[in-house]
Amino acid sequence: MDFSLSFNPALLAYALMVFGARVVDVSLGTLRTIAIVHGRTALAFWLGFFESAIWLAVVSTIVQTVTSQPLLGIVYALGFATGNLVGIKIEKLIAMGHLILRVISRENSAQLVARIRDDGYPVTTFAGSGKSGPVTELYIVCRRRDLKKLLKMVVGLDPKAFYVTEQTGAVSNVYRPIMQPVTGWRAIFKKK
Repeated sequence: MDFSLSFNPALLAYALMVFGARVVDVSLGTLRTIAIVHGRTALAFWLGFFESAIWLAVVSTIVQTVTSQPLLGIVYALGFATGNLVGIKIEKLIAMGHLILRVISRENSAQLVARIRDDGYPVTTFAGSGKSGPVTELYIVCRRRDLKKLLKMVVGLDPKAFYVTEQTGAVSNVYRPIMQPVTGWRAIFKKK
């Protein structure tokens, strides 16, 4: 085994290729797993196809060289670990799927419901009682990418509100927020 760290441009390029390919294929695998959970079969199919094609190409080349260059095994493992992180980051950015936001409010619940509905989100409310008296439960099904916006509204109007989110399976009907009117330079080019 040669553990020498002599600079070899071809080996460095090969190691970077292995690392990059591993990051891509593991990221695709992470996204594929999440697509499966959300029931997106066509997306999961294509992500799985490209993930396995990249993996096969990398493994078939690295197996031949890892015994003579063991550092490539470490690069391979680092690419795998990095791919997990990158896949999670990408998934958080695209925020696939829907979730249920349950808010328990003691203060300003009517104002909170009106504000959320004014922003185009459907809200179902339930009256209840908690340890400190009457409460209102708000039940909201929303896209995951809208969660931060909704939580900012909730905490802004009722800082003591309790909330919890749940993953959803199938959702029969989700209303997206109403589109805001076009303003600024885009309004100039809008056809009437």
